[in-house]
Amino acid sequence: MNKLKWWQTAVFYQIYPRSFADGNGDGIGDFKGMIEKLDYLQALGVTALWLSPHYPSPMWDCGYDISDYEAVAPEYGTLEDFDRFLQAAHARGLHVLLDLVLNHTSDQHPWFLESKSGRNNPKADWYIWMDSPFPSGEGPGGEGVPPNNWQSCFDGPAWTYVPERGQYYYHYFMKQQPDLNWRNPHVKAAMWKMVRFWLERGVDGFRLDAIGTIYEDPALTPHRVPLDLAGLRHLADTAQTPAEKKRLARYWQEMFRYQWGGPGLHDLMKELRALVDEYPGDRLLVGEDDNIDYMGNGDDELHLVFNFPLMRTERLTPGWVRKNQAERLARLDALPTRGWPCNTLGNHDSPRLRTRYGDGLHDLQLARLHLALLLTLRGTPFLYNGEEIGMTDLLITDPSNLRDTMATWYYRALVEDLGVPPAEAALRAGRMSRDKNRTPMQWRNAPNGGFCPPEATPWLPVNPNYAEGVNVEEQDADPASLLNFYRRMLAVRQATPALVEGEYRPVHERARTYLAFLRQTASQTVLVILNDSNRRRRLDFSSLSPRPGRLIFSSQEGAPATCDLGRLDIAGFEARLIELF
Repeated sequence: MNKLKWWQTAVFYQIYPRSFADGNGDGIGDFKGMIEKLDYLQALGVTALWLSPHYPSPMWDCGYDISDYEAVAPEYGTLEDFDRFLQAAHARGLHVLLDLVLNHTSDQHPWFLESKSGRNNPKADWYIWMDSPFPSGEGPGGEGVPPNNWQSCFDGPAWTYVPERGQYYYHYFMKQQPDLNWRNPHVKAAMWKMVRFWLERGVDGFRLDAIGTIYEDPALTPHRVPLDLAGLRHLADTAQTPAEKKRLARYWQEMFRYQWGGPGLHDLMKELRALVDEYPGDRLLVGEDDNIDYMGNGDDELHLVFNFPLMRTERLTPGWVRKNQAERLARLDALPTRGWPCNTLGNHDSPRLRTRYGDGLHDLQLARLHLALLLTLRGTPFLYNGEEIGMTDLLITDPSNLRDTMATWYYRALVEDLGVPPAEAALRAGRMSRDKNRTPMQWRNAPNGGFCPPEATPWLPVNPNYAEGVNVEEQDADPASLLNFYRRMLAVRQATPALVEGEYRPVHERARTYLAFLRQTASQTVLVILNDSNRRRRLDFSSLSPRPGRLIFSSQEGAPATCDLGRLDIAGFEARLIELF
């Protein structure tokens, strides 16, 4: 194998700390629980971890509203607990990424409390403050009107009035998440100090949250959508015709176009990359974005951005995957320093893989097929905790059980502003909520899924299908389980150089019901076949080699060890990997 960076050979596993493992029995995941599960993760076969935010927070946005960047939330443990976790992970060969939230803080962060206290405070311009263009206008506090019609992507207007200053502050997300003013050099210095704090503790890099929102249009250009956010979400729920859906897509793009990707972002990413590169060990920067431009020349901004376009479909058809790979890899290859791909099919903000891409009949077969896809495409894969046991979304229809404040805001807006009946509003809020795919990890067939003791109340309801085999303990004992399929598939990937570092070349490009491609190095060629239907197929790949191939892996029992490339019988939903000679 060539000398790749550790993150090019890695398989990442996202841990959602609040839902992963409760070590102290209070119904909330914590570092004690995570430490206890490191052997499980090592045995699973992943080699790197990404932690969603673990910092102190009022939890308006499940930790993405940070009140102290250089500490650990008390419910998760202490800084010493974090250090023990990091050391224990490293001892097992697991690298660790932290979530880096650059765009905003909590409104309870000491910086913001100082900033809002008055216009003469030393931190007065650490956030984005604006006067009303019409100070004498109407408003419940005599505040006039907001600077423009920008919307928060979570809960209504993007401007909140503060009487102490007689001004509005800007927030792309919730009003409890004020945007930092990155044009202030003191802000930048403070944030870079924070980055160094964690790098010096030994973390291996960062996943950068919502980087596109860091700079907005300095001219504050208003959008031209004839709806507010609640109206737009309502349209998203009710749009049915192609024309309505097309208008919806146009409205989404137009509503936020001036709040994304403002000037200065590439220079900022170059600064951060230079900082990170000062530290040994090939520290990593992964952007929560799919824009390859944020990789700069391939060697001077972010190391990776996610291939989110792969996920944006109702079904992962062979044609969709081929088109995605053709476009994505061509863009990466065109960078002056060739870019490295990064693929994922789910995370804490997206429906669970089994729910999103299942068909209701063959969900587990498709879950296996989609893991095989993710682990055989070129690039670094990211998995989300719980996918390995086939966890599914849990629709929470009682608004009192929702913890995603974006959903609770939407429920109130539907009922109070749009006149939607409460029962329908509850259903729609539950469907849009991110709580459905953040429910606690299901460890055993026991009360609360073994996540926490029976007498504890988990922070979110546990999906009751833990009692139907969707739990780690029962699947661990079942050789045919999805969990053991994950383990085998991960082991095959790590043991097969072509799957880690090989080039990607599609074959049988007109096939509509199966996907086939080669992964090739100078010393190894592997044919990957993924049957996207429940029908058995006889396929001919004799043009690739006159010699029989060697079976590396099959999701189907009984596949022959020697493969006649001219007469390959592929079972329904089978994933087969064959080494060619």
